[in-house]
Amino acid sequence: MHCPFCGHHETQVKDSRSSEDGAAIRRRRGCCGCGQRFTTVERIQLRELTVIKNDGRKIPFDREKLVQSLRTALRKRPVDEVRQELLVNGLVRQLEASGEQEISSQRIGELAMDALREVDGVAYVRFASVYRDFREVEAFSKILSDMNCPPSSELGKDGP
Repeated sequence: MHCPFCGHHETQVKDSRSSEDGAAIRRRRGCCGCGQRFTTVERIQLRELTVIKNDGRKIPFDREKLVQSLRTALRKRPVDEVRQELLVNGLVRQLEASGEQEISSQRIGELAMDALREVDGVAYVRFASVYRDFREVEAFSKILSDMNCPPSSELGKDGP
């Protein structure tokens, strides 16, 4: 591990602990060159995921992009950091366990919306308004009326 401060190639692990319900390990490290300390997080990764954008481009899946999108939707909502991290971990595990290496950005958005719908209705509407690019008030009315229906992942099982 290279030091993020001086670039020295040798660092020492000072402390390790499990986090995110055992899905990650946080390591406190010290640089042998400059002495600065920093934290790294190691997560299980089942496979490399590629996102297929709406225009056909393929880009590597970026967990942090998903984290930022969800945090924006959940800003100032009564959902603590631990719950948010569990939400992201669940979504990433769901994507990795799908068996597909290439996943459309649309599918990721739908999964995120379904998860947010279960956690916080306001965050769900916020995320949907950006994800679906609402431009008219009617779009908000429609999504609010749709909140009385089951999430899209449940459609086709026993209902509409």
